[in-house]
Amino acid sequence: MNIHFIGGGNMTFALIGGLLGKGFASADIGVVEPLPQQRQALTQRFGVDCRAEANAATWAADLLVLAVKPQQMRAALQTFAGRLRRPVVLSIAAGLRLETLSAWLSGYRRVVRAMPNTPALIGAGMSGLAALPEVTKDERRMAETVLLATGETLWVEDEDLMDAITAISGSGPAYFFLFIEALEAAALSLGLSPKAARKLAIHTAFGAASLAKSSPESPADLRARVTSRGGTTAAALAVMEERGVATGVIAGARAAFERSAELARQSAAQG
Repeated sequence: MNIHFIGGGNMTFALIGGLLGKGFASADIGVVEPLPQQRQALTQRFGVDCRAEANAATWAADLLVLAVKPQQMRAALQTFAGRLRRPVVLSIAAGLRLETLSAWLSGYRRVVRAMPNTPALIGAGMSGLAALPEVTKDERRMAETVLLATGETLWVEDEDLMDAITAISGSGPAYFFLFIEALEAAALSLGLSPKAARKLAIHTAFGAASLAKSSPESPADLRARVTSRGGTTAAALAVMEERGVATGVIAGARAAFERSAELARQSAAQG
């Protein structure tokens, strides 16, 4: 499979690194990136072909990965409109709906949309995907291969659910970083050194997430196992419940969901 990336930013670095780690050959990967320093960095690190503009190899690719910023996407696709014949197009730009992308590609219908997240940079990503009805099962698998190289995937048939995925896994890492920040600040307030506070906060979060992933029990059951009646954990959770920690997280995710839907509507209106 020949894969070409349009855009050479951080997510492209992560995806190419993941693909090469899974056994893909650098000769089968190309990048279109206008910035010379980005092209040089990609070539030096991965040995892939990088060009400032699309060429015959781009048009002949099996899979085109659109990895430019949402606000730059329409301009970036002007070169592609009306020229695509065979590739599956995979967009990893947040907030751009499938029909909008198809319209910007002069009605091209072999389009898949994905919402990766930043842990993909270390091979621990979570990506949601949706596709136009014209995309076959084999073409879906082709698009999914790129995301599986950097983590896990989840398909949704209703594209509207991509806004929910954006709110949970797309924006979700920031919620956990906020909690780690708060836990670190609590450790500092209790007299621990900055180094100790950070180590305790990060490794506690990592351990809890790892246990939740590997355990057949639900997060609620795991929490109950740690919470002895009248103990220290129960005291902490009672205060957090009183302060509305859980309801705040749910409300925050709802706000992210609504903002994602709003941005999608704005992008569609541009078409």
